[in-house]
Amino acid sequence: MTDKKTTHFGYEEVPFDEKADRVAGVFHSVAARYDLMNDLMSGGVHRIWKRFTIELSAVRPGQRVLDIAGGTGDLSYQFARRVGDEGLVVLADINASMLTVGRDRLLDRGTAGNIQFAQADAQYLPFPDNTFDCITIAFGLRNVTDKDLALSAMLRVLKPGGRLLVLEFSKPQNSLLEKAYDVYSFKLLPLMGKLVTNDADSYRYLAESIRMHPDQDTLKAMMENAGFVNTEFHNLTGGIVALHKGIKP
Repeated sequence: MTDKKTTHFGYEEVPFDEKADRVAGVFHSVAARYDLMNDLMSGGVHRIWKRFTIELSAVRPGQRVLDIAGGTGDLSYQFARRVGDEGLVVLADINASMLTVGRDRLLDRGTAGNIQFAQADAQYLPFPDNTFDCITIAFGLRNVTDKDLALSAMLRVLKPGGRLLVLEFSKPQNSLLEKAYDVYSFKLLPLMGKLVTNDADSYRYLAESIRMHPDQDTLKAMMENAGFVNTEFHNLTGGIVALHKGIKP
């Protein structure tokens, strides 16, 4: 009899088929104040990281964009303005609470005319082959149970020549920065979560999930193994965050 397959949920080992539900619980808990916490956690710098992602995407009018783990819609809002009335943006998120917050925010901003919403698992994307010109996944890949499966799904639904952009926390490139970041992540972050959302445990998980995510070179290799070409990454804020890019041949 073989052992049941496990994976990590932060630093905890959990059965492979339980991780998605555990992650869902985290984001159901924090959805209502997710944007506020992002601003507090990053000092607003997450907006600069996302702006760089938008610029590197080179999205043009009339194109089709898939924003995976799009959450509260920051990227989708900017993409919708770039693709225009002839284009399409699909904001996809596995978490119903996050998707609801994103849809409501975009409707309030009057920009949902060329945006569709899909509750979707990054591992099993419910779209035809060769559909999108660009796919982004910002701060979502580390929460996916099988990252290799998700990368293959993204490759499948991209058009040939289409671009994948993965914006994710990564490994700081300076040892002093790394030590300071550890103190911040494991001491201050759960405290902020407790004060703002009354949920220290979810933010402790988020800190742990960052440490368990593949580093820059490992993720680049995973993208290449999935079939992406011309892969590259850009370290942002000293490598605390990295933006990876790959092209579908």
